[in-house]
Parts: sequence; C-alpha cells; structure tokens
Amino acid sequence: MGQERSTAKTSSRADRVGVHALSWEQGWAAILARDRAMDGRVYYSVRTTGVYCRPSCPSRRPRPEHVRFHASGEDAEQAGFRPCRRCRPELSSALERHTATMEEICRLIERSHHMPSLAELAKRAQLSPSHFHRLFTSLVGLTPRAYAVGQRAKRLRVELMRGRQVTAAMYDAGFESSGRFYAASHALLGMTPSRYRAGGVQTDLWFAVGHCSLGAILVAQSLRGVCAILLGDDPELLVRDLQARFPRAHLIGGDAAFERVVSIVVGFVEEPQRGLSLPLDIRGTVFQQRVWHALQRIPVGSTATYGEIARRIGRPASVRAVGQACGANPVAVAIPCHRVVRQDGDLAGYRWGVERKRVLLAREAGRSGQAAGSCSTSSDSPLDGPV
Repeated sequence: MGQERSTAKTSSRADRVGVHALSWEQGWAAILARDRAMDGRVYYSVRTTGVYCRPSCPSRRPRPEHVRFHASGEDAEQAGFRPCRRCRPELSSALERHTATMEEICRLIERSHHMPSLAELAKRAQLSPSHFHRLFTSLVGLTPRAYAVGQRAKRLRVELMRGRQVTAAMYDAGFESSGRFYAASHALLGMTPSRYRAGGVQTDLWFAVGHCSLGAILVAQSLRGVCAILLGDDPELLVRDLQARFPRAHLIGGDAAFERVVSIVVGFVEEPQRGLSLPLDIRGTVFQQRVWHALQRIPVGSTATYGEIARRIGRPASVRAVGQACGANPVAVAIPCHRVVRQDGDLAGYRWGVERKRVLLAREAGRSGQAAGSCSTSSDSPLDGPV
C-alpha cells in the first residue's frame, strides 16, 4: 500500500515537471547535486517550510515527500510559497523574464528592415529607454544599436556575396541613403562594397611570424588594426591558416616598422595583464561578436564556463554555439577564449592546443582585477557608442 502511495506521489510530481520535459527523478537529482545548470529550468517548494528554492540552494536538503516542483517562481508563489532568503529564486525569475524579453527584441531587430529607434524598442519591452538600454546591453553583450548594425552588416554581406549590385544590396540591407551607406561601409566590411563583392581581392594585410614562449606566433594587421594572432608549432602552417582565413587578400611581409607591432603583440601574449595597446580589426557574426565581447570581460586570472558565457549573452541554451565561437576566434589571447572551461573545470578543447591553454591559465593564476577587454577595437567601429 505504501509503495502505491509513493508511486502516486511520484507520478503527480512528474506531471508538475512535465512542462520542462523533466521527470520527478531528474528534478530530485538536481536538488541532490545542487546543480546550478538546472537553475531557472525548474523550482522546488517544501511543504513543511512554505518556501520555494532553486535546485542549487545551499539550504539543508528537504525530505522527498515534502518536495513539489514548479515551472517558474511565479507558479510557486501562486501556489502559496514564498521565496527562499538564501538562494533568492525570485531574482532568477526576473532574469528569465528579462532574458525572454530581450530575445524577443533581438528577433524584432533581425526582422526589421529599418533601424528601430531606442524609444521604439523600449516601448515594445515596456521599459523606460534608459532601463531598457542598460538591460539589453547587460544581457546581450552589445548595445541595441550595435546589435542592429551587426544585423544590417550581416544582410549586406549576404547580398553582396550573392552577387547583387551594390546599390540593390544597400537598400536590401536597410540603408535609406547612399551617403550613410558609404560612410559606414568600410567599418562594416573592412573594405569598399565593390571590393567585398569581388571577394576581398587586393585587400592588403601585413604579416610576420615570430616566436614566443608558446611557440610560433603569426601576427597580421589590416589598415584598421590587428586582424589575426595565430599560435602553433609550424610557421608554414600558420601562414596557410592566414591564407585560408583571407583567401583573396594581398599578403605583404612585414617590414622593420611592422616588427614593432609584432613585438608589442608578443609582449602582450607573454604578459596579458599589461593589455594590448593596438586596435583590433575583428569580424564575425553578431553571435560571435557577442561571445567575443563577453570573453573580453573575463578578468586576468579568472575563468568562466561555456554555460556562464551563454547565460551572460542571453542565450543559455547555446552552450555548443559558444564553444564554436571560441574556436572561430581569430586573435588568440587578445580575445581570451583560453579562459573558458567546462562546467567540471576541465580545460576542454582550445584552438591553439590544450597545453598552451594550460600554460596561459597557469601564467595568469594569482593575477586579477584587469579584464582583457582593455584591448581596443578600431575607433571607427560601428559597434561603438549608444543607440
């Protein structure tokens, strides 16, 4: 008889967790493990205390027969439970709401043919313009304007690569005047629109291969800034990597003046806490730029998990995509993807070799307080400045 009651309780609880596609056993396992990865996906309440918590709550674990699961903090409060004072689950609920709202705004920006104003976006989010701007920037990692410009640049690149005439691509990407388009085109594409349409032919890149404590290092620079910092063992393979990244660029061997640039980069690689005083010319998708921006905010001597980075950019389910963005990073150390580790602390993969990642982290251990974001981007970047 007791077994029947236990089964009935488990079944009832499983029904409550069904909206998460989780079984009661999975929810209970999250409580036992105090699994932070489950925070925000499920909440539990305790009948004997009248409170509800996150799975990672450090409070003493309740008896299973007193536990009930909820889809959200709001559901738990509607059922008569109050938020725990230790794990503050109501704050997680607010974060979920804001994250969902910002994701909706991102989709709106992506669908919009024109550049939405800050007032329009804030009204859609039902927030004041200033609060919306701070919240969007915090969760997405870019200002609303930067995100919109990134989407416009993405559409422009797609249209030009399809062979569309420059004028047609300009209007399809959302530009309303040729003056604004040509003023922004170099910052968006790194070259003139016609040259981009031709595949980047004759884009000049200066490069040189040197050596540092991590092995061979290749540094490449465009007119806008450092566009590649590649690490490896074989200098010839590094040059091939550069050619693959910029297949139609005109590669120019660095002269004596460029050796100064290489020297600065090598010094930065050896001591990242010094910061990089050179501008960066980094190009990627909007998602990649959001990830790279978040990586630049990890202080020297600290690490973050792939899941934490995904949550910081408002895309908690995109852990794998975050890993791919780290792998696509063209400027080693300047964008510190080596500071991203797995949930269990394992170093996982690294584009330039796990052993180099281990050396970099060991070198940075004990140093804190300065984010890698001290590296600067080109001053005419379209991602700078508020909406």
